[in-house]
Amino acid sequence: MILNFEERPSDSPYVEAVWRNHSESGGPFISMAVGHWVMVVTRLNGKTSLTVRGPETKATPAYCPPGAEHIGVHFKLGTFMPYLPAGDLRDGAVTLPEATSNSFWLNGSAWQYPDYENLDTFIDRLVRAGLLVREPVVDAVLHGRLKDLSIRTIQRRFLRATGLTHGSASQIDRARRATMLLKQGVSILDTVYEAGYADQPHLTRSLKYYIGQTPAQLIPKSEQSEPAQLSFLFKTTPVSRVTI
Repeated sequence: MILNFEERPSDSPYVEAVWRNHSESGGPFISMAVGHWVMVVTRLNGKTSLTVRGPETKATPAYCPPGAEHIGVHFKLGTFMPYLPAGDLRDGAVTLPEATSNSFWLNGSAWQYPDYENLDTFIDRLVRAGLLVREPVVDAVLHGRLKDLSIRTIQRRFLRATGLTHGSASQIDRARRATMLLKQGVSILDTVYEAGYADQPHLTRSLKYYIGQTPAQLIPKSEQSEPAQLSFLFKTTPVSRVTI
């Protein structure tokens, strides 16, 4: 599968990463676990659609059709849509109904499909309409500054906003960071230490479940090798390992 991929930063405090791609040839790939939900605009065969995907708790096989164009937004952990709770979309997705060829229905109103250049404006409009919000408890957990709330309340609000428990989000984040280290050429043993795994078997089990490959499969090889295509890997705000 040949993908032309581009990523850019965003000034929005609600957004983790913005990207787009075009598949010159279709093919299978491994969709890695990710704790962040994503909004994707797809253009294929002259039609446009917008899909909201929840967090993914394990690696799964996926397929990209030839000629597809995608524009995606990965939202920061703690950003959520009250209208489409992340927990309801965990390991799933919903494609919003089409209003016209250039717009879709969201919460009873027609919204124009965003493009790569105006995504930040689109996100700002969602925020102003109250359709996109942030949960301050998640920010407090991520920065190790838990508020004066009960453990049960913190856990409930973290799960409501992210669709995941704090433990699950931390494990997914660690597996993705380990994958990034291995792809950068860091040795397996050094990755075990830097990512905070107990030992190499622990790392291997984690990556096979969350990433879909072993550490050895993720290490850069010669140009003759053909590693399995993975979904997009981007740097995220580390999930604090506090106990809640």
